[in-house]
Amino acid sequence: MRWYAYVAYFFGGAFAVNAVPHFVSGVSGRPFPSPFATPPGEGLSSANVNVWWGAFNLLVAYLLLCRVGTFEFRKAKSVLPVALGGLLMALMLARAFGRLFGGL
Repeated sequence: MRWYAYVAYFFGGAFAVNAVPHFVSGVSGRPFPSPFATPPGEGLSSANVNVWWGAFNLLVAYLLLCRVGTFEFRKAKSVLPVALGGLLMALMLARAFGRLFGGL
């Protein structure tokens, strides 16, 4: 597998994890910070905006994981970059949203 597939998998994991809070907040009908809020990433966007943003992140994750290289769930060399990208994104989101919602 080429080196750029591992980079794609890393960012695919990050986009997949980023989709979760936006999509869940959106389908729950709750506003949540998004890049489209004022100020970006700190203000609250509507539930509809977050559903769209979560869906877009899922689409990008799909494209990076399923359309680049040959991703195989049974191979650690495919799963590890996804897990690392997802974990790092989760920690970044925990810090950013914890600051906004009093979790830190």
